[in-house]
Amino acid sequence: MAVVLVTGGSGLVGKAIEWQVEHNHPSTNGAKFIFLSSKDADLRNLEQTRTAFMKHKPTHVIHLAARVGGLFKNMRSKVEMMTENIMINQNVLQCAHECGVDRCVSMTSTCVFPDKIPKYPITEDQLHDGPPHPSNEGYAYAKRMLEVLSRAYNEQYDRSYLTVIPTNVFGPHDNYSIEDGHVAPGLMHKCYLAKQRGEDLIIWGTGKPLRQFIFSRDLADLVIWATLTYTGKDSLMLCPDENEEITISELAKTVAECMDFPLDRLKYDTSKADGQEKKTVSNSRLRGLRPDFHFTPFKDAMKISTDWFQENYDKCRM
Repeated sequence: MAVVLVTGGSGLVGKAIEWQVEHNHPSTNGAKFIFLSSKDADLRNLEQTRTAFMKHKPTHVIHLAARVGGLFKNMRSKVEMMTENIMINQNVLQCAHECGVDRCVSMTSTCVFPDKIPKYPITEDQLHDGPPHPSNEGYAYAKRMLEVLSRAYNEQYDRSYLTVIPTNVFGPHDNYSIEDGHVAPGLMHKCYLAKQRGEDLIIWGTGKPLRQFIFSRDLADLVIWATLTYTGKDSLMLCPDENEEITISELAKTVAECMDFPLDRLKYDTSKADGQEKKTVSNSRLRGLRPDFHFTPFKDAMKISTDWFQENYDKCRM
């Protein structure tokens, strides 16, 4: 029986994988899943990481653990975003190798791709074609090195390590910090407070940047499949189709509608940075392997997410 160790098991995607396992999704293939959180081991520490791996003896690893944050945290903490993620990634892959783990699927992000792309959509092979956007270069270079290190283990030790690359993820169990969270959960929290206080919902930036979003439970399904069924070593972009890209303004309106907040109370603070204008990616490699995969419609997924947030507000990560 496969034993799958999930690092970052208490986070957004880890909880979504746990949800898939609890609902006996066929993609789990009867494997045993172990969800590791920062309470179990500090993955920045090699000995703690090694102890966790030796204890659980995984046959497969889903590596989700990372120091993450939204635009403003990335801009403010470039040193920590780079150094801590490098430590985590190096320790996890080293211990996976030491324990004989042949399949390790690690999570990166579309935000680590080059800032200047001559032609969209972006494909997996363009990862190293230029520098990332200056706002998140610390995080971006750490994640790029994770992809390089995975390939190095494959080439030198004949492992099967790869990276998967989701677009903006949202869903239950997110980090809803307004200052440091990602855009979708941050908007949910701001909308909740604005509704409670009878205030306008202030959206940072112009609302014009374009983004692709993926529901965490859809992502979890795909990550489990990439770990237990897919046998290739090529990186995979995990996201809905290109025509589902939306503006931040459209995202804010969807959040507001799902939370019964009046749309005429949405205001924009254009003194705040927009970040990258667009980073449209192609899922053609994924579609070639999973042509019939059904993504949850965006508004349905957002309704599930906002309902969960409101019902669990008092115990959410902020």
